[in-house]
Amino acid sequence: MRALEQIQEWPVRHASAGVITRDGRWSAGETDRVYRLASVTKPLAAYAVLVAVEEGAIELDQPAGPPGATVRHLLAHTSGVAFDTTDILARPGAKRIYSSAGFELLADTVAEHTGIPFPEYLREGVFQPLGMIDSELTGSAGHGANSTLADLLRFAAELLEPRLISAQTLAEATSVQFPGSDGVLPGFGSQRPNDWGLGFEIKDGKSPHWTGATNSPGTFGHFGQSGTFLWVDPRPRVACVALSDENFGDWSREVWPPFSDSVIAEATLARNAEVK
Repeated sequence: MRALEQIQEWPVRHASAGVITRDGRWSAGETDRVYRLASVTKPLAAYAVLVAVEEGAIELDQPAGPPGATVRHLLAHTSGVAFDTTDILARPGAKRIYSSAGFELLADTVAEHTGIPFPEYLREGVFQPLGMIDSELTGSAGHGANSTLADLLRFAAELLEPRLISAQTLAEATSVQFPGSDGVLPGFGSQRPNDWGLGFEIKDGKSPHWTGATNSPGTFGHFGQSGTFLWVDPRPRVACVALSDENFGDWSREVWPPFSDSVIAEATLARNAEVK
């Protein structure tokens, strides 16, 4: 996939990227280099929470976090807690307040109800079954994981064809929760609405956005302040992962969208050629 060659021109010391389509898997850069994920940690942590839900350890609508909030509120950034503290800024469900602290509350909830420390639960429930041997949660459940391109492509493949959770659960996790909630998308300003699923950001009609202009509204995923992203576009069934060692900034706002557009275009062209 020639689109991946673009990472060679990014203003970073190291970058790795990969794409999964119906027709195969491609990568560029070092597949085994360990990168800080920053907030790309959140989809991984959310997946462990969803595993706990399917195992019956917790329920999406059980109380968790601030008074009146639930596991669902925390996953969807509508619990009302602040970004990096448990200060309550709004009543649950009132608005979308992006919160890493909320994911720490989720980790505490899972640990309390399973009797297993959350990093261990994430490792045993997600990393090990998917063969993500170089992934580890070393800090906050909101931003403290490290991983490699090879491992995140394994996770991306899971998001295309779920094995650890049911297709129904994944569909709910990637559908808009608390529709119409406004809020700030970090790095891209106020969004009305600021749609999210359960641990996954949903593109919908957001503009500006970190994915491409040709990514469908159903595209879901996450990006991280460490210069990382993972998205899945269910319409063409394409997943893309990009990792770097340069913090998110103007450079990423400039290169990520056209890179994603190139991935979509090349995948679409290949699919159309195969159909013909």
